[in-house]
Amino acid sequence: MKLNEGTMLIGESISFVPYCKHHVKKYHMWMQDKDLQFLTASEPLTLSEEYEMQLSWQNDEDKLTFLAIQGTSVPLTVEEEVSRMIGDINLLFLFSPEIAEINMMVAEHRFRRSGYGSEMLKLMLSYAVDNLSMKKFSAKISNSNEPSKNFFQKHRFLLESVSEVFQETNFELLTADVSRCNYKKIDYPFYSSKEPAD
Repeated sequence: MKLNEGTMLIGESISFVPYCKHHVKKYHMWMQDKDLQFLTASEPLTLSEEYEMQLSWQNDEDKLTFLAIQGTSVPLTVEEEVSRMIGDINLLFLFSPEIAEINMMVAEHRFRRSGYGSEMLKLMLSYAVDNLSMKKFSAKISNSNEPSKNFFQKHRFLLESVSEVFQETNFELLTADVSRCNYKKIDYPFYSSKEPAD
């Protein structure tokens, strides 16, 4: 989504940056992990497919994505930024601009179960409520993914439906029930309307 391509968000212990070309190789490496493929219900892509997907996330108006990086200082170089990557979080507007499906992952093992996922969720929900005409968020989780189901329930998402056909559980959260957090919005330091080639 063009809305956030030049935006960096600074939270309490993490920051959000837009998903750019220089992040793709590390993201691709993350997604070779079998556990992450299961937790995110994803199929592995080739590196060239991953680059195409990055452009889709950047340009399509029905998708909004941020990468989470550790810390709240502004990276001095893209190399520093890539080294601080810990995960990503996305909104998909599949049927209405007022309803978004949320997907997220803390990809780096050492940052799991330490509060980073909770901060990522609160930061994304707060940004979406502040900048988009949102009414509701949904989270579709595999029926067998108990950790993710527990995570969203802990953050006030309510059980909406369970599909045995698709083996999927749907949770929903109204924007009025979002637990907000404070953040600072600044210009993304590495933003360019046309990213350089490798």
